[in-house]
Parts: sequence; C-alpha cells; structure tokens
Amino acid sequence: MQFTNPLIHGRLIKRYKRFLADIELDTGEIVVAHCTNSGSMKTCLENGAEVYLTYVDDPKRKTKYTWEMIHINGDWVGINTGIPNVLVYEAVRNQEIEELRGYTEVKREVKFEDSRFDVFAQNEQETCFIEVKNVSMKVGAYARFPDAVTTRGKKHLETLMRVKESGLRAVMCYVIQRSDVSVFGPAWDIDPAYAEALKKAIDSGVEVFAFQAEVKPEGIRLVKRLLVDMIPERLKVKG
Repeated sequence: MQFTNPLIHGRLIKRYKRFLADIELDTGEIVVAHCTNSGSMKTCLENGAEVYLTYVDDPKRKTKYTWEMIHINGDWVGINTGIPNVLVYEAVRNQEIEELRGYTEVKREVKFEDSRFDVFAQNEQETCFIEVKNVSMKVGAYARFPDAVTTRGKKHLETLMRVKESGLRAVMCYVIQRSDVSVFGPAWDIDPAYAEALKKAIDSGVEVFAFQAEVKPEGIRLVKRLLVDMIPERLKVKG
C-alpha cells in the first residue's frame, strides 16, 4: 500500500482523549490530528518523537489530519488501525498470501450474523471470513494484542467460531506494524478473557495468522509471517 500523497512530518506533543493528538509540524504550527487507535498505545507513545500525518481535505471532519506512524526504537511504528484491513484485503485479492490464495471474489466489510468482518473471500470450493486486527504493542521480542481490554474483539472471535461451526472457513489475521519484534502472542495479563477466547478459537479450528508489516513514510507492506505463541508464562506483562 502506497500513500497517494506525501505524508506531513512533525513531532508528537501529546495524545489525549484517546482519539486526539497535538502535533508540532516542521513549520512550527501546532495541529490536532485524529488518532484511530482506541487502545492504550502502550510501548508506542513517546512525547517528542517524530510522527507522520496525512492531510484530509474533508469539510465534514473536525480534524484535518490523521496520525499514521511514530518513530520508536529507531524505526517506524504504524498506529493507524485502518491500514491493516487494506493490507490484508489487497494481499488476498492479489494472491500475495500463500495461505489465502485461490479466491476469485474478495470483498470488504461483509456481515455474518451480527458481526461485520473485514474481508470476505470466496471461490467455487469455499467461503472464508477474515477478521483483521492492528498490533502495535511490543514486550521484548513479542508483538502482543490487545493493549487494552476489548469486548468487541472477543465478540469477533466468538462469531468466527460460529463461522467455523457453520462449515465455512474462519481466519483471524494480526498485522504487526513494527519491525522490532519476531513473535506474536495474546496479552494474557491485559485481557485474559480475550486470550482465552483466542485459545478456544484455535482449538475449534479458526485459523490464526500473524503478519509483520514494513512501515515507511512512502508506504506500508506485509513482509513475512510470524510465529504465534499461546503460552501464558512467556507473555506476561511486567511493570
């Protein structure tokens, strides 16, 4: 996925009210940017760090900027939670993910029961529902999700289990928008109910993939699949 227009560089002053961030642009102007990430953004918030924004020319929007990424530990971390949905959709449509090739029809935002899944894929042999989550938290070498309790995320896992029970293919994709991790696992200490639901989903046949994305100001792309580690003792939050 390439950004259609050059991103705007600045530095983070502070994030507040979950969805807002004050940014100082290189010109010295201070603007308010929309933050799509509703979680705690644990391990990817650092006041004064470099950031990149997109400018949004929409008269209906109160904020004219969207916060895309932040520079942490010498690399860019993507924090726009809408990007992973686009990445997975494009990759499935373009036959770029080995485990998800062969679909002739690929759509976004398709409902199953009372849940709306990010990607729907179908061919003559099977139908597949795919849920996508953005991952930005780092603990050691691990990328972890969620960084705050998510009842909505748990509901998606429960619906994916029902997708599988109905005879369809059910897939959970975690997209890690940072390069300084090598393994993915659930955040047992932050949201044990979600972690337990993920374990139950795997046991019921829901397929779980973790894909690492390379994040750059020019664009973001999926680069490789990471190991999924479900062992709680290796995934504890300390401090």
